[in-house]
Amino acid sequence: MDFARDAGEARAEPSASPADDDRLREECGVFGVFGNEDAAALTALGLHALQHRGQESAGIVTYDGAHFHSERRLGLVGDNFNKAEVIGRLKGHIALGHNRYSTTGDTILRNVQPLFADLDTGGFALAHNGNLTNARTLRRELISSGAICQSTSDTEVILHLMARSQRRRIIERFVEALRQIQGAYALVCITNDMMIGARDPIGIRPLMLGRLGSSYVLASETCALDIVGAELVREIENGEIVTITADGLESHRPFPRRPARPCIFEYIYFARPDSIVGGRNVYDLRKQMGAQLAREAPADADAIVPIPDSGVPAAIGYAQASGIPFELGIIRNHYVGRTFIEPEQRIRQLGVKLKHSANASAVRGNRIVLIDDSVVRGTTSRKIVQMMFEAGAREVHLRVSSPPITHPDFYGIDTPRTSELLAANMSVEEMRTFIGASSLAFLSVDGIYKALGHERRDPRAPQYTDHCFTGDYPTALVDQHGRAHDGQLSFLSEVR
Repeated sequence: MDFARDAGEARAEPSASPADDDRLREECGVFGVFGNEDAAALTALGLHALQHRGQESAGIVTYDGAHFHSERRLGLVGDNFNKAEVIGRLKGHIALGHNRYSTTGDTILRNVQPLFADLDTGGFALAHNGNLTNARTLRRELISSGAICQSTSDTEVILHLMARSQRRRIIERFVEALRQIQGAYALVCITNDMMIGARDPIGIRPLMLGRLGSSYVLASETCALDIVGAELVREIENGEIVTITADGLESHRPFPRRPARPCIFEYIYFARPDSIVGGRNVYDLRKQMGAQLAREAPADADAIVPIPDSGVPAAIGYAQASGIPFELGIIRNHYVGRTFIEPEQRIRQLGVKLKHSANASAVRGNRIVLIDDSVVRGTTSRKIVQMMFEAGAREVHLRVSSPPITHPDFYGIDTPRTSELLAANMSVEEMRTFIGASSLAFLSVDGIYKALGHERRDPRAPQYTDHCFTGDYPTALVDQHGRAHDGQLSFLSEVR
């Protein structure tokens, strides 16, 4: 969350590639290493693997036994942490890294994480993936009582709550702060002798625990463990806090146990296809979504064409289930940044071709099924459908491997306001007309649960945070609605 508007700071909307302005975006990726002399270099590698979770800034904080060291930069990991002298300044056996995508306004250096504070218990660095739904309310209360905020990030609220705690031990202060916040969070923190990992009580955002020899690693996804050669131990469970010291790992359960409700979009879009989430390979699950979509919304066509890269696994599943050949009818340019300047309207209209180009030989004269993972505003879908017709497609049937997005997100996904969500304002037929497709169909909510191997209405089966499709928000939206979740602020159980 960004508080720029509350803070009165003039902000401009972030520049974006015109082909990339209609995609969902996750806010952050986190990575931490404890007990390794190459901690900084390993963290830089881990952030490389998590680059898809945030491309606007990156930061690393380390501790060398005497001092904390910090390098926080705007831009990509590879542009900032690829030189020996930078890694050389990050001395220490403990390291914490963060990739960030801000949901609103410019990325500014003071918002780049990890955030660091000198508490009376010592230095404390914090990296956060997620979004707090009562942070704006807490921030106003903190400022009114004298707090001086140095960033416009909701993450800083946690540091202020810890600083005001009267508890003696750092872990007790941390838990006391968590009892006052709501929303989605996966947190990794370091002190001078400890690394801490925590997930919110229903586990909306992911966090993985790995081992690399005698070292421990915490990361948003298993692909980041893979790149450094770490072995996946397990996922941090919902509501769990782990503390890692020279004596080993301890698990704490300060909150009453609740059923887990991980974010369903990790499976649909955010996680890298080679990651393991919930004990299952994301690539395989996305193929299952495509296969279920083929059963629910078949089309009489000559070729299945994915919108790369995120639509590829579902398109493979759709092709396998339908028996229609898979074709790369669209070629993606992977070398387009998010800062292309569109000087004039006539150039702006060509912008989609910077990232996606038609492979005319696979499209011309064919009836194609175009596969994408989601539709947000519909602007990119409209441009790509038009591009397929211009390349000679006879029919373009758009199939989407997730349900219609009808509600905004407040847990760390950058979704527009309800007024900007296409599915919240149009019927499927109206959407089809707007996009210009020959036909349009979405995977049903029940269908996506089936693809994940569950029945949606079976109380014994895992459930997901699926509010973008259903409007079923799993926590109170205090900053939006002004009320607290029942009992959330009154958890009194001690760390054990």
